[in-house]
Amino acid sequence: MLKSEKEILIKELGDKFTRAKGVVLAEFNKLDVDTVNRLRKKLREGKVEWKVLKNTLARRAAKGTSVEKISDDFVGPVALAISYDDVVAPAKILSEFVKDLETVKIRSGVIQGQKIDKAGVQALAKLPGLNQLRSTILGMINQPATKLVRTINEPGAALARVIKAKSEKA
Repeated sequence: MLKSEKEILIKELGDKFTRAKGVVLAEFNKLDVDTVNRLRKKLREGKVEWKVLKNTLARRAAKGTSVEKISDDFVGPVALAISYDDVVAPAKILSEFVKDLETVKIRSGVIQGQKIDKAGVQALAKLPGLNQLRSTILGMINQPATKLVRTINEPGAALARVIKAKSEKA
């Protein structure tokens, strides 16, 4: 790889690291193509980018970004799962995927500028995702309005049932 290509790659990686809200670092060994394709597909569905790194270039790109906190873990064959929106998505998808694999191990991560270890990544994976949280909050907001409508509607409905029962008796 030419020096100019390396500089371009470092700049692109640095830009991605700056925009990233959630990053999970994983070590991988002896992954077959089918497994990598399944992992990439799941990550794409979750809007998470999977990037296999050249460690030296990644360390240089991480300087001055929040990812610099985990740059000491850039040793051996590693890849990053990077999310620009949902901080839980990379942890959740990778943790779920590596349950059955011995060849992929989660090392650490950075979530909104804070370094977390493997246990922290696994704890984060148990949290609900952004869309799940949004739907829960929306349900909580709609619940009082729905109850209010039912309460207002109930006297009229009760009167209608009484009138119907009287007409059926007659």
